[in-house]
Amino acid sequence: MSESNSPVPMSLVEYTTVIGNAIRMTRLLQGAWVMAELSDVRYSGGHCYMELIEKNPAGQTVAKLRANIWASRVNYIRQKFFKDTQRDIANGMKVMVFGTAGHHSVYGLSFTINDINPSYTLGDMERIRREILMRLQKEGVIDQNKQEVMSPAPQRIAIISAEGAAGYGDFINQLAGNSDGFVFYPHLFPAVMQGERTSQSVREALDMIEQTMEHWDCVAIIRGGGATTDLNGFDDYDLAYRVATFPLPIVVGIGHERDRTVLDEIAHTRMKTPTAVAGFFIDKLRTAYSTVGQMVQWITRYSTDRLVGEARRLDNVETTIPALANARLTAAKARLDRELTRIPVLVESRLAGERGKIDSLGRFISMAADGVVKRSSARLDNLTGMIEVLSPANTLRRGYSITRVNGHAVTDASTVKPGDILETQLNSGTILSKVTPTQK
Repeated sequence: MSESNSPVPMSLVEYTTVIGNAIRMTRLLQGAWVMAELSDVRYSGGHCYMELIEKNPAGQTVAKLRANIWASRVNYIRQKFFKDTQRDIANGMKVMVFGTAGHHSVYGLSFTINDINPSYTLGDMERIRREILMRLQKEGVIDQNKQEVMSPAPQRIAIISAEGAAGYGDFINQLAGNSDGFVFYPHLFPAVMQGERTSQSVREALDMIEQTMEHWDCVAIIRGGGATTDLNGFDDYDLAYRVATFPLPIVVGIGHERDRTVLDEIAHTRMKTPTAVAGFFIDKLRTAYSTVGQMVQWITRYSTDRLVGEARRLDNVETTIPALANARLTAAKARLDRELTRIPVLVESRLAGERGKIDSLGRFISMAADGVVKRSSARLDNLTGMIEVLSPANTLRRGYSITRVNGHAVTDASTVKPGDILETQLNSGTILSKVTPTQK
């Protein structure tokens, strides 16, 4: 390439000036509504500086642009935004802003914000709340805390709030100074109540309360309003799920009357402000006290009426006792007379029956005795015949004899010796003989 055809170089200032002029000459960039998320919001020298970012569904940042609100517009834009949203401009908010693009030779591309549309931010916050509530509904826990039974006289209150906050102080003063003189036992579990750490801090406080839940009747989550109100941290799914499934009833009083967060929709009871929460507890005790008083009056009236009624009944009984006694005696006497007339008949009937039994028994005994006697006589006759058959006399008559020596019957020849005198008894006489040598 010849020197005559070489491009004419520009300095960096000249080049950035061309960029700036090009941006300023593009009408679309000189007044546009832009939707973005706020990041790195900070104030300096009366101005507000921030970054506008956009993220894809995966959470990755796909666009980023430096932005600012000059001091001449800061108060207007902040007041306008706060009036409609009750929130200050802060990190993480989805916003729709109107402004102009510009380019500075040193600071580069930027976007100057001149106006804001609060309705867009409100819509986005409402969308987030709606998504959280729909998820809790789908999981079946959205009304779980509402079903926890609230004590009729809640006095032991676990409080989640920022230590030293005005809302907490108002709450305690309201409880302690109640005109009825009711005694409460509140205990603070400190937590961060605004900003990005709100959800985690409140959940940690709930964890601590659950560890000692037998000491508490309920939980109060309170936060006062103010110019620095930032309630985004309460529109958080993890915190909402923890509140919805907490095993004690939770009363919330967050922000101003018009403020409404996800916790307001799922907690057991929602009150407008911390002072209103204190009033709720005082009213509960006032109602319980009134109920007890009414019950005492009712018991007193009932007892009085019952005593009067019982006294009258005793009077009636006292007057009827003599008549009842006479009637009872007359009836008993008549029954006794009837029994006396029945006794001879019953006795005679019983005796006749017993006589019949005795007669039958006598005949049975007689017949049994006759049978025994006959059987015994027959047995005796049999024994007599046997004795006669087996007697020694009959044996001798059949030709047998009995030999004795010295009065003892001889059954073995070896028991006698020569010279012994034997006595032999026959049926018709006795023979004496002398033993000569014997043999077996």
